[in-house]
Amino acid sequence: MSTGEHGTGRVGNGSVDTLEPQLTAADRCDSCGAQAYIRVVVKSGELLFCAHHGKKYQEKLSAIAHSWHDESSRLLNDPR
Repeated sequence: MSTGEHGTGRVGNGSVDTLEPQLTAADRCDSCGAQAYIRVVVKSGELLFCAHHGKKYQEKLSAIAHSWHDESSRLLNDPR
């Protein structure tokens, strides 16, 4: 999945929408605690992932995700 300047969101029907940044440094990956760049909404709630774990679980979660918000492109634009 390619990401735009402000991230992308994938809706359950497979469409991708451009979204403004929503995740901050306070949002942490549910797998490892790193900064979250991906938010996945599923029936039971939401999951936050770093870019690594989001990519790792994307194939499994895409079948049940109601939405997929990916801001991992910000990693390439980060001036640090």
